[in-house]
Amino acid sequence: MNILIIGSGGREHAIAWRLAKDAVHHTLFMAPGNAGTSAIATNLAIGAEDVAGIVAWARENRPDLVVVGPEAPLVKGVVDALAEVGIPAFGPCAAGARMEGSKQFAKDVMNAAGVPTGRAKVFTDPAAAKAALAEFGLPVVIKADGLAAGKGVVVAETTADAEAAIDDMLVANKFGAAGAEVLVEEFLDGEECSILAMTDGKEVVLLPSSQDHKRIFDGDKGPNTGGMGAYSPAPVVTDAMLPEIKERIIKPVVEELAKRGITYRGILYAGLMITPEGGKLAKSGSRVNVVEFNARFGDPETEAVLPRLDGDFATALLHAATGRLAQSDISVKPGSAATVIIASGGYPGAYEKGKVVAGLDAAAATGATVFHCGTKATPEGAIVTAGGRVFSVTGEGSTLREAVDAAYRAVDKIAFENSFCRRDIAHRAL
Repeated sequence: MNILIIGSGGREHAIAWRLAKDAVHHTLFMAPGNAGTSAIATNLAIGAEDVAGIVAWARENRPDLVVVGPEAPLVKGVVDALAEVGIPAFGPCAAGARMEGSKQFAKDVMNAAGVPTGRAKVFTDPAAAKAALAEFGLPVVIKADGLAAGKGVVVAETTADAEAAIDDMLVANKFGAAGAEVLVEEFLDGEECSILAMTDGKEVVLLPSSQDHKRIFDGDKGPNTGGMGAYSPAPVVTDAMLPEIKERIIKPVVEELAKRGITYRGILYAGLMITPEGGKLAKSGSRVNVVEFNARFGDPETEAVLPRLDGDFATALLHAATGRLAQSDISVKPGSAATVIIASGGYPGAYEKGKVVAGLDAAAATGATVFHCGTKATPEGAIVTAGGRVFSVTGEGSTLREAVDAAYRAVDKIAFENSFCRRDIAHRAL
């Protein structure tokens, strides 16, 4: 197949890498891609959010499939625009992408579908939001309604922290339009994990479980990031939970969207909270609750999940995009995978760019896979940093311990000025 992948991060590099592993050869294009994807695909000078440019290229080149990586072009309606020119795309239409683009919309869908989730209220007035804090208790979660690059969520341990988060969003306009509405939400106690479900609008297939590490520092300390690492499978998700997750969470959402005239095709990513045995249950009364939904492959979860998939990946994506998904389209290899993010100095705040990278060949020689997240190539051929998260390094093994060790062996070969990573990826499982 001729396949266009939209995006420039580690997730998109992993998608291209996995497509290149299929038994049949695909011709891959990236819009815009990065310094790593250029080794397996043709990078195009088209931005991921340039819907008009993407559609113009697709109309002229007629790819067999477009795979959308990031959430922003989904919310902007790139899948709808491609459908108008007869190009199948893996990812939800703009109406379906509201499951990520509006946390209020997602809550409404979940409540209508009877999906277990934390109680929440929506506010545009900061005084009203602060007045509601008492009824939620502490800790309490403050969320920007719209897209905020994974950083629009604050778990406040004190009333002062909660009020400051509300002011950041509704008064200081820290997240722009994304924070024009704020959710005050019940805190869910337990361990977080991620389930990526592939769907064609009717059939649902769960991909292997994973767990992301959102906090910047070891021990889950410090501010939230876009993700500092991930591993798969997540032991907190037992085999006994999978039918419940599929039948009580994913399928009801797909069916509720269908009732609203929305055929949801692509990845429905459920961020879940698993309450421990004997722990204090949320008001839903379920041990498994939805924290949030995303409308695409997670990042960095994708870099840990896709290496575990067997079979023809392109066929699975095409079948989901065209309403023909079957359970048999997805098969999973035994073993584990772990991904460690190498970040730029200053991340998740203002970070440095243009730092020359060394050690990539040595890292690859360890047997791990290095996905580029934020890199570019100079005219002289050097690889330099161009993002806050620079590399996702994935190790595989028959056990999680082996996978983690394989990842860190490769991480330790890569160097650029002021680089850093977490050293405790998968600590909860290990």
